Amino acid sequence: MAIKSITLPDIGNYENTPVIEVLVSPGDRVEKEDSLITLESDKATMEIPSPYTGEITKVLVKNDDNLNKGDLIAEIDAEEDQEDEAGKSSAAESQQEAPAEEPSGEQSSAEESKSEASTQSPSSAESTETPPATGTAGGGGQPAPVNAQPGGAKFHASPSVRLFARKLGVDLANVTGTGPKGRILQEDVEGAIKKVMEGTSKGGATPGGGIPPLPEIDFSQFGETEQKPLSRIKKLSGKHLSTAWLNIPHVTQFDEADITEMDAFRKSLKPRAEKMGIKMTPLVFIMKAVAHVLGEFPNMNASMAPDGENLILKKYINLGVAVDTPNGLLVPVVRDVDKKGVFELSEELMDISSRARDGKLTGADLSGGTFSISSLGGIGGTQFTPIVNGPEVGILGVSKASMQPVWDGSEFVPRMMLPLALSYDHRVIDGAEGARFMTTLSRTLTDLRELML
Repeated sequence: MAIKSITLPDIGNYENTPVIEVLVSPGDRVEKEDSLITLESDKATMEIPSPYTGEITKVLVKNDDNLNKGDLIAEIDAEEDQEDEAGKSSAAESQQEAPAEEPSGEQSSAEESKSEASTQSPSSAESTETPPATGTAGGGGQPAPVNAQPGGAKFHASPSVRLFARKLGVDLANVTGTGPKGRILQEDVEGAIKKVMEGTSKGGATPGGGIPPLPEIDFSQFGETEQKPLSRIKKLSGKHLSTAWLNIPHVTQFDEADITEMDAFRKSLKPRAEKMGIKMTPLVFIMKAVAHVLGEFPNMNASMAPDGENLILKKYINLGVAVDTPNGLLVPVVRDVDKKGVFELSEELMDISSRARDGKLTGADLSGGTFSISSLGGIGGTQFTPIVNGPEVGILGVSKASMQPVWDGSEFVPRMMLPLALSYDHRVIDGAEGARFMTTLSRTLTDLRELML
């Protein structure tokens, strides 16, 4: 047996990710890949597995600690016959990337940010707040006060809370923080807005931009009720969706695509796909068609710059695909869709969907999307209006295809028709461009030879 250190591996571009559950204690025996802790990023929860089999000798983190790549999680008396490359690299990271003195201010608090996720996508909102403790879990470096602020700021708030307040026109100097050491949380900003609205409603006039809250009703007066808490994912995505809906002027363009030939081609590939152990679904063809059309309409693959006066055009095409999970919808990202074939996409989609349902997605799996697709075709319905997953500017909603009679000029013929709904940010995409995008997408799905042009 040998004592080995277990450190946090690379979970994507995340800093100060909070621990929401510690799953082991000193003396516990764990197998390789057994979960040690659960983290909650700004988009999803994820469990960190053990790279070794052995007995836990020390647990170096606790709930509400904020971890970064290379931070110590635990020590384990590992079985000596293990030649675990992941464990070796983890230990090496611990030595090479020992935590330096933590910068003061907003970087030392739990990152509270929005998700990229869509209507049908969970996205993120505020992360678990930092406790009064200071420093990085697991030791190393000199800890700095959690709420030290640069430039002598008179209030403590994370970057995302400051951005949230700016968007709603709230002066943080007038907000009382309820977080550790008086830190201002998003709930504090929302509470301040609510108090203003309650006060103005009594006085009569409502200031511009104010949104009156829904009335509170005691539903138990009408019959039996039960209160059920929302899942973490729904709480996070709900805040993000509200922010996206309030900040993005939505327009939805509806259309139908004749996918008769596409579906026949898909079915012809099924025997080959089954031999490879993959499932060939219509979604991969839709993904390929969307990637192709995004190349023709680069504005739909862009994001609005923070100054509100420029577009950030992305030279890559990463599609977020909504996945139904027991805890709510998640939107993992499939990268470089334009460079992959339908078999490779099918295999990748199966893998990422399975990990989403099992709660094993990483931060990297949920970031970097440029456009989203929410498909309800496997469930049903004729149309729906998806919410744009800001900072993206477009999202495609796909409903259930059905056989319909279509007039070909001389008679009605049965054709497989697919309902589509494109929601877009009207600040970036005007009606004509949105309609042209949808027309081009429908034409591509109708005749996949368009992908060759």
